[in-house]
Amino acid sequence: MNREEAISAVLGAVPNSAFLVTTTGLISREVFAQRDRDRNLYLLGSMGLASSIGLGLALLRPSTHVVVLEGDGSALMSLGVLPSIAAERPRRFTHVILDNEAYESTGSQPSISGRFDLSAVGTTAGYASSLAATDADSFADAIREASSQTGPFLVVAKVALDPSLRTPPRVSLSPVAIRDRFRQAFSNASADASVK
Repeated sequence: MNREEAISAVLGAVPNSAFLVTTTGLISREVFAQRDRDRNLYLLGSMGLASSIGLGLALLRPSTHVVVLEGDGSALMSLGVLPSIAAERPRRFTHVILDNEAYESTGSQPSISGRFDLSAVGTTAGYASSLAATDADSFADAIREASSQTGPFLVVAKVALDPSLRTPPRVSLSPVAIRDRFRQAFSNASADASVK
């Protein structure tokens, strides 16, 4: 499974009602190219912060499903957040890591994730469940399962570096536009939830 296939699997498995926080670089660009929507928060130039921001959103609105999508490089920058996520136990929180053992966005320099198991880190940190996937079907199934259970969940997928992949275009929205439309969608969902 390459990056395009992995992200397609994520987008096909994440419920339409979920809010998606994506890390900087090729992951945000690929999500933008495949399925832009106002419930996507693209972090431009904010590597390592996706899980922290996702946790904040999940704590602010516990009934809202929050999905964090980041790469191994981003996750490695913020491993200390995983025990915080586990300790806070946001019940509608799915944390997805695409592990290609490299910093693909900056030239595919190797990361250290090939020397330890990121899904085991989730288990050790105390996530409700931590799963590893190696193909698109099992990956999508794990995300669907996480979406229907009480979390937090960690789903890690090994992703192959594929030099033949096209480079997705940059996110064409400004950071302010991304923030404002996401904030509006998040506020509207919160208002809808409070009415029910």
